[in-house]
Amino acid sequence: MFACNRSLTTTMISALRVLRTNQVVVVPGHLPRCLSTQTDGEVRIAKVLKEKFPLASSLKVVDISGGCGAMYEVHIESSEFKGKRTVQQHQLVNQALKDEIQGMHGLRIFTEVPKH
Repeated sequence: MFACNRSLTTTMISALRVLRTNQVVVVPGHLPRCLSTQTDGEVRIAKVLKEKFPLASSLKVVDISGGCGAMYEVHIESSEFKGKRTVQQHQLVNQALKDEIQGMHGLRIFTEVPKH
């Protein structure tokens, strides 16, 4: 399990929100990071999901733990989810990431079926 300071202050949470807008932010105790560059964990998880869901029309993986790799948010849109309930879609994502999940504190999953 990754060691991570779980008590994010309001300032740190605000800084993380700014990161999502591709701006460089300096958070005390952390290296400056621009969201246009991905962490190793984000790259690894995205690679696994691209292999498991080759028809995905949209995929976004974000480390929401402040960069320590303990918690991620995944947004994936794929026609492979068509006809499946949300819980079934999430089960597919969980199954694809079963090895990675063991080292995480948490995972937020957002799935969609393409509208066209």
